[in-house]
Amino acid sequence: MGTTLHPMWPAASVEAVCKVLADTGWPGLTGAEIGKLLAMLGIADVSPSASKRDRLWAALMTKQQANQAGNCIIRFIAEAMAPGRFLQDPSRFDALRDALDEPLALMALRVNDEGRLAKAKGGTTLDEVARLAGRLRTELNRRSVHPEIVRYCEEEILRKSLFHAVFEATKGIAERLRQMSRSTLDGSDLVDHCFGTKSPPPVIRINDFITETDLSEHKGFANLLKGVFGTFRNPPAHTPRATVGWAIPEPDALDLFSMLSFMHRRLDNAAVTLRR
Repeated sequence: MGTTLHPMWPAASVEAVCKVLADTGWPGLTGAEIGKLLAMLGIADVSPSASKRDRLWAALMTKQQANQAGNCIIRFIAEAMAPGRFLQDPSRFDALRDALDEPLALMALRVNDEGRLAKAKGGTTLDEVARLAGRLRTELNRRSVHPEIVRYCEEEILRKSLFHAVFEATKGIAERLRQMSRSTLDGSDLVDHCFGTKSPPPVIRINDFITETDLSEHKGFANLLKGVFGTFRNPPAHTPRATVGWAIPEPDALDLFSMLSFMHRRLDNAAVTLRR
């Protein structure tokens, strides 16, 4: 963007960018990386003992205020996103760029393939930003998906790998059943162990398990679990991602995450009777 003086950025936009770049987990910058970049660009590290996000925000806001221009923020993003920094982990570049899409959309900007800021169609509302960013994580947050889903497939979501995100999220519901029932089984056998009705009460029950309606709902929930395992977990477990014939479009993946959220919420309030 040359040497032109660019308008100052709103504090909220700077904070949103810092939240992404200085995220505490993958793919955020480490404290050492932030310090090195600030020094390289001649930006004073005014709060070195603060958290990574606050440290970066204070440095950029102080420099911006001193220059009365947003150039320092643009330069920092471009240097942080230089492709050469990601030769050993290209997926980290993609994840950071995707995460930056949302806050940058409010500034009508985006990170291009060269790691530089480029003009983009802007958004003025949160819905527009989410649509423009096209980020899977944004949509999951909007749908208020159960935290257990994100816990099991957060890295895959950040990498926008739908194939593996679906696989890991579905494995996550099985792992939760194993933890609740203390079983080592898997798949349909695990569901039968947890929800089988031959020796009542079942190990896991999602209702009072008294009336015919209760029993019907209980059996339906078990069948729903088996259907999800058969449809969304077993094919990826035996199929390479690149194989034509098993792929899942984003709308279907999002609907699955919503269904898994329903399952996790029912398990939140389920009763457990362990077998001796």
